[in-house]
Amino acid sequence: MSGPFGAESTADEVLEGVDLHGKQVLVTGVSAGIGIETARALVAQGAAVVGTARDLAKAQGATQAVRDAAASGGAFELIELDLADLASVRSCADKLLADGRRFDLVIANAGVMATPFGKTKDGFETQFGTNHLGHFVLINRIASLINTGGRVVMLSSSGHGFSDVNLDDPGFESTKYTPFRAYGRAKTANVLFAVEFDRRHKDRGVRATALHPGNIRTELGRHMTPEALEEVLAGQRKGGAKPRGTKTIPQGAATSVWAAAVAPIDEIAGKFCDNCAVSEVVAADAPIGAGVRTYALDPDNAKALWAKSEEMVGERF
Repeated sequence: MSGPFGAESTADEVLEGVDLHGKQVLVTGVSAGIGIETARALVAQGAAVVGTARDLAKAQGATQAVRDAAASGGAFELIELDLADLASVRSCADKLLADGRRFDLVIANAGVMATPFGKTKDGFETQFGTNHLGHFVLINRIASLINTGGRVVMLSSSGHGFSDVNLDDPGFESTKYTPFRAYGRAKTANVLFAVEFDRRHKDRGVRATALHPGNIRTELGRHMTPEALEEVLAGQRKGGAKPRGTKTIPQGAATSVWAAAVAPIDEIAGKFCDNCAVSEVVAADAPIGAGVRTYALDPDNAKALWAKSEEMVGERF
């Protein structure tokens, strides 16, 4: 792998000496946390970044550091996107298609975590609908804009270990809802999407990967109740595993930019990365955080999820 990078590396350290002038990048979720840092680090190396946000006013106020970093020759702009509303997703995609701008990198960073049970505007379970189906529609609709040699980077999580997808009951109509079981399903879906998108597009030179950014204290954890926290700790303790420590936001953005602009694509495509490296593949019952579950990389599982997702959103790609 490229560079002596690991859990403590920051986004700036990973991108040191990398010239991104002329590169066009789409980053979802740039109004807080590692989305802002990812955009800032890329812009600082000369990239032109389009960042998406549900609340443009909030994002405008939160991203001054990104615009400041554009002094190096990069560029930054915002576009509205609410992943929990497919009308908004399709509108965003339509605007990008009408603009005709091509992208070298797409980083699917936005998401929600451990929310109380709820539904998106289209009636999907909140976490599956927002984290997976919103990105599923957006990225497929703009796939023609991704240049040959381009990359799609899906931010998943070690939390995918809480659950495989359940294609018979994606909305928890007959299974018990818990915040992290739902999160696990959605984050597994992010990995499986990368696996199948990579298979479908690699012949034209567009590749995809998924990753765990690390445990980072950001707005993502605003729904963390004591019960949800215990669900996490129980999963991490399974098998006597030592719970992982937290990362800073600059450290949390490191694997994203590493996978997007530094790592050899043939080594990471269709795989799962963590701490700026490809993760070990582990059994389905391994402790949370031990590596990537076999079910998350299973190609048949990925194809089945793709078909179910098309059925749910009413579009074929």
